Amino acid sequence: MTLPTLAELRDHALRTLVPAVALAACCAAGAAESGAAADAVIQKYLQAQSAGLPGKVTISLEGRGTSALPACDAPEAFLPAGAKPWGRVSVGVRCQSERPWTRFVQAHVAVEGSYFVAVRAIDAGRPLGAGDVAQRTGDLTRLPRSIVTSAAELNGVVMANRVAPGAPLRKELLRGVTVIQQGQAVKVVAQGQGFVVSTEGKAMTGAAVGAVVQARTRDGRLVSGVADEEGQIQLAQ
Repeated sequence: MTLPTLAELRDHALRTLVPAVALAACCAAGAAESGAAADAVIQKYLQAQSAGLPGKVTISLEGRGTSALPACDAPEAFLPAGAKPWGRVSVGVRCQSERPWTRFVQAHVAVEGSYFVAVRAIDAGRPLGAGDVAQRTGDLTRLPRSIVTSAAELNGVVMANRVAPGAPLRKELLRGVTVIQQGQAVKVVAQGQGFVVSTEGKAMTGAAVGAVVQARTRDGRLVSGVADEEGQIQLAQ
């Protein structure tokens, strides 16, 4: 029996290994291209879904991302029913190919925005003052969903519970300051372009700043308006 020469062994290895390596490289390149396409589809989809959120949106894929997805020429992204693009979320990817499939990829939607915290301890029932709060910036998705993000929400409010220094302000901790008491005499104001008319009335209910309240005027008419910070009723135009 004649043993193969070194040259023959080399030629045989080249004939068998090179095609296998080329096939593997081709498959890897195809998977990479498919994953990149799915990445782009997910990014575009989540950017569209998160439009209008109160801050700068940054989207990142977690875990293995799209690297484990089967090849697909036209992947489609979607969110499960009831899911919102906020914080950590599972994004569905489906492929309508000859052999359809659906997979889920973990993503994180960060929303960099402003919110408010207590500068000092604020007792329950105390109206908020200018030096009681400070504005901070961070990922809103890592904070309570009811976090206060607008300074306008802090106008004319008191704390419903005691708040510790540095604690984020949440909407459920705020109560409107009562500026009109039931039965008190109030000023009813109507404003328009170039004119201001006012009369006296009697408040039918108590009201906080911004709340709708009714009053009965001196001539017996029942009117409805919004309580302002000065304890007046501003009639709607």
